[in-house]
Amino acid sequence: MEQFALDALERLTTRPRETYETLAVEPLTPLLGAEISGVDLSRELTPRQEKEVKQAFLAHHVLVFRDQNLTPEDHKRFAELFGPLHPVALPAEGSDPYILEISADKNSREVAGNGWHADGTADPEPSLGSMLHLTRIPETGSGGDTLFANMHLAYDMLSPSMKTFLDGLTAVHDGARPWLAQGQTPPPEYDVPRTEHPVVVRHPDTGRKLLFVNAPYTSHIPQLSGSESAAVLGMLYEHIARTALLHCRVRWQPKTLTFWDNRCVQHHAVWDYYPHTRHGRRVAIDGTRPQA
Repeated sequence: MEQFALDALERLTTRPRETYETLAVEPLTPLLGAEISGVDLSRELTPRQEKEVKQAFLAHHVLVFRDQNLTPEDHKRFAELFGPLHPVALPAEGSDPYILEISADKNSREVAGNGWHADGTADPEPSLGSMLHLTRIPETGSGGDTLFANMHLAYDMLSPSMKTFLDGLTAVHDGARPWLAQGQTPPPEYDVPRTEHPVVVRHPDTGRKLLFVNAPYTSHIPQLSGSESAAVLGMLYEHIARTALLHCRVRWQPKTLTFWDNRCVQHHAVWDYYPHTRHGRRVAIDGTRPQA
């Protein structure tokens, strides 16, 4: 491994560990994710609990809460601690406009999230984050894990020359691309978003730089030729998918809620459980426009 990449790892793994009074925080890896215990999300959090959950969220980017018996209202109440709820893009008729049902079984031909991505990056203001509460896991008791990748570290591990090159670029994110990739066209009632964002953005709460491109939504880098854009984006996607140090894995259990920072992680919901069933509910939180 190159020295600049080792230096990035060293900076993260030698930082002082946070302290908590009301929560137990167990990292999933030294670089991403943590399991949180000592809090019941079906109840209103105390001010101290709320402060420490937010502290852990910024430090670890992916938080896993086990054994949470949540109603839809409990789920939404917890999400609202982080901001206004983000509406579902195409809610089913009669459904809650802020709850997306995530379900797959033997009749599924495509599964939501099966591939590295961040949610809704074609929107002018992509969501801050998502909370997925899984209520049913595959009948075998395994499979359907979700992988997460740290986009701060993905940027930090690049060479100084590559960072300088990417810092001045933008990329177009097109909401029609996931539909077209499946040989479909977006429904007429869907106002398809298409937005140009910087390739490298800063986290709005911490100021840390991160990579902000993903294969399902990013179409091209307009400052480059078509072939140059494809080569650069392909290299970045390969880096994100194949650099294991960027990743953590959440192994689901019934009644697990996982909360991830959509601004600085990508996720991949692994579809390895056909013909079995997996079901949950997702609530997202409004975000802000990414800034260079």
